[in-house]
Amino acid sequence: MNKIDFIKIKHYFLSRSYIKEVKGRVGAASRPATHAVLAPNQQPEVFCNQIFINNEWHDAVSKKTFPTVSPSTGEVICQVAEGNKEDVDKALMAARAAFQLGSPWRRVDASDGGRPLYRLADLIEGDRTYLAAGFPPGVVNIVPGFGPMAGAAIASHEDVDKVAFTGSTEVGYLIQVAAGNSNLKRVTLEPTLPCSSSRASAVAPAPRPSCRRTFTQFVECSVAPAKSPVVGNLFDSQTEQGLQVDETQFKKILGYIQSGKQEGAKLLCGGGLAAQRGYFIQPAVFGAVQDSVTIAKEETFGPVMQILKFKTIEEVVGRANNSKYGLAAAVFTKDPDKANYLSQAPQAGTVWVNCYAVFGAQSPFGGYKMSGSGRELGEYGLQAYTEVKTVTVKVSQKNS
Repeated sequence: MNKIDFIKIKHYFLSRSYIKEVKGRVGAASRPATHAVLAPNQQPEVFCNQIFINNEWHDAVSKKTFPTVSPSTGEVICQVAEGNKEDVDKALMAARAAFQLGSPWRRVDASDGGRPLYRLADLIEGDRTYLAAGFPPGVVNIVPGFGPMAGAAIASHEDVDKVAFTGSTEVGYLIQVAAGNSNLKRVTLEPTLPCSSSRASAVAPAPRPSCRRTFTQFVECSVAPAKSPVVGNLFDSQTEQGLQVDETQFKKILGYIQSGKQEGAKLLCGGGLAAQRGYFIQPAVFGAVQDSVTIAKEETFGPVMQILKFKTIEEVVGRANNSKYGLAAAVFTKDPDKANYLSQAPQAGTVWVNCYAVFGAQSPFGGYKMSGSGRELGEYGLQAYTEVKTVTVKVSQKNS
């Protein structure tokens, strides 16, 4: 298993720093809303590099640590406590105590319980480090670690009732198996996988000269900005392209680019290193891509564009649906009939029309087929965390 699969949180809290955005929310403490102000911090002060259990910071039971590396320089920011099964056991013991009948957290009403949740959301948005935020001990516990140890312990633990996972298909399988072999815990998966929108499609050359011109123009418009992107600090508003999360992903993307060339796709621009240090890659645009090519079937999670030709809408829908994945799709058109057809036809959990990667807290997000099970956000996102109970009471006399 990959360390990214279970410990994304350590990158989130330790490798970014900006002035937090304060938003007014219903149920939160009254305060004025302000706009987010991003400010780079080249030397962030590290406050939390231990395990957080029962509202206290602890070293790992094993005393082991692992490095958090800055992807912009490749240098180590700090060492973080490496949790394993013993640490997971301690965290779950604290969590069970915090949620037992009669505990302060179980007795709190919904409005009072919502306030620390909103405060926690504000702290996360601002990358603040102290996450207790008014919760009783044991309600919030954080155990950084690696998949084969901390992750596997969580997935197979009898005291875990629900696991939410975002990561690779392979690890998703392992979590499902672990859940089935333990206590049949509920599992929702949103594997970060390829989907019907992972292909950048253009109109195919056809007998009509206008279609050939359209395709040529599409390719030219795709290549031009990719030849001179502004690559750099994500906190700089002028930056158009950031960097890869770590060395593993950096090398994986370069491998995808190499496989595209070897399998016959035409590299139109980019594909090399974009900086002397750090995990920056020049955006790569491939033309003449066939459906069988690896980069057309798998999501690279990097600056790699694949242009495929099609002749009819029905053809492109069939080709897009001929995949075991289906997370999201997007269509750009001025024709409302095409927009309606193409929003219904793809086997994808989300379809964007004339926009891309637009998310809202009220809009469920999740995939079809092997792109996950369950949904995040919206009312649907709460269903996996709730149980339905039926209570039938016999009354001595009916008066209605």
